[in-house]
Amino acid sequence: MPVGERSEQEAYKRKWELQQAAVRDLMCNVDVCVFPTVTAARILKGQMNGASGEESELEMDKFPFVALSKTYNTNAQVPDSAGTATAYLCGVKANEGTVGVSAAAVRSKCNTTSGNEVTSILKWAKDEGKSVGIVTTTRVNHATPSAAYAHCVDRDWFSDGEMPMEAIQSGCKDIAQQLITNIPDINVILGGGRKYMYPKNTPDMEYPNEPKYNGTRRDGRKLVEEWKQGKKKAHYVWNKAQLLNLDTNQVDYLLGLFEPSDMTYELERNNKMDPSLSEMVEVAINILKKNPKGFFLLVEGGRIDHGHHEGKAKQALHETVQMDIAIGKAGALTNDYNTLTVVTADHSHVFSFGGYTHRGNSIFGLAPMVSDVDNKPFTSILYGNGPGYKLVKGERENVSNTDYNHNNYLAQSAVPLRLETHGGEDVAVFAKGPMAHLFHGVHEQNYIPHVMAYASCIGQNKDHCKKGSHNDSGIFCRAPSHASPLIGILGLLILIQLMC
Repeated sequence: MPVGERSEQEAYKRKWELQQAAVRDLMCNVDVCVFPTVTAARILKGQMNGASGEESELEMDKFPFVALSKTYNTNAQVPDSAGTATAYLCGVKANEGTVGVSAAAVRSKCNTTSGNEVTSILKWAKDEGKSVGIVTTTRVNHATPSAAYAHCVDRDWFSDGEMPMEAIQSGCKDIAQQLITNIPDINVILGGGRKYMYPKNTPDMEYPNEPKYNGTRRDGRKLVEEWKQGKKKAHYVWNKAQLLNLDTNQVDYLLGLFEPSDMTYELERNNKMDPSLSEMVEVAINILKKNPKGFFLLVEGGRIDHGHHEGKAKQALHETVQMDIAIGKAGALTNDYNTLTVVTADHSHVFSFGGYTHRGNSIFGLAPMVSDVDNKPFTSILYGNGPGYKLVKGERENVSNTDYNHNNYLAQSAVPLRLETHGGEDVAVFAKGPMAHLFHGVHEQNYIPHVMAYASCIGQNKDHCKKGSHNDSGIFCRAPSHASPLIGILGLLILIQLMC
């Protein structure tokens, strides 16, 4: 047999083996996959390495399977992050502003919670004995991570300090409390959100003289201390040194809260106090992968979304590059043979770049021509709406008089808004590992967790996992002895980039 033909057959054989292999780990990375953001981040990554940028390759570019996800909420054409998170983690479409509940629940209506709760793939994995974790650059009780464990009709009920008294008296629970009580044995929780865990007016350990960072809880509960109770080999950390000095072989449970609210942008991060996203991911995987039954990890690069909302494209794109670095780190620590890794976004943004820029032009630079209407220059990056709208003497601002390379430069927008909005178009789903071929074509967003569950033999549909069974197509299905998902930044490794 010719060498070329033999190599091709070996490649097909390897592809088939990967598709049939038992999924030991599932990883899902979130918040990355909106096409303009992905392309712009690819160029930025290349330019950061001294290249022109366009020919560069992101880690997700290397994934062999790509699909599209339809992101609308049940009551919204252009979605919010709560309803979309419920879709790709719980497997059901939901209303905007609600997490972990079906579309029968109405935002802010406490009495519509009971009976409408839906569980997530994180819980499905935990119920099968897998280790599970959440890593995010937002607060750990923000929309995306909270859909993994909470059932709440209002995404903004971070603690009871943000809830109306009527809801509290009706028995609804804040999201921070649910993090500790709903699934009390989540193995790894890393991100921001310290102030929601402590009684009102409790000074923050890092910023004791800044009242805005004080505790917010009205019930007087100290949730960090409650989290520690009954756990062996449990550690709470709040700074980078504490995190990186851990002996992960001696840690079964880890809670790390590195900021009072969301973690800072990478360009503003205190490198001595706060870990990077990839550092958090590495520690998380080293803890989770000790479980012979596998693990599920949700990783969210959530500040991509925040950068876009604020019109700060440079912050958003650098966050995206950091997410890509974390995806690479996760890939180095896992095995494609038994780890299904999914990278996606919860929604898009009205972010764009164009203007016939020349090859190698700075992604944050000017287009090579001026407008043929107002004779003013413009940057390649623009927003459809947002805070970058500005008039000077009744005309569009001349950007040549601004520092458009500043980290916090507000890219010009067509419509003035205090915060830029999401976009409504489909987002990408990148996948690799066992059963990754099931991500193909155009899917409803709530299809994602069902594929991951099917691949790892968790959740309700496990008939195909019976040893020696054949499915309806006559394909022999082996029983995964160690199936598990790593979800995260959007393995099961699910890695979510909120920026696409």
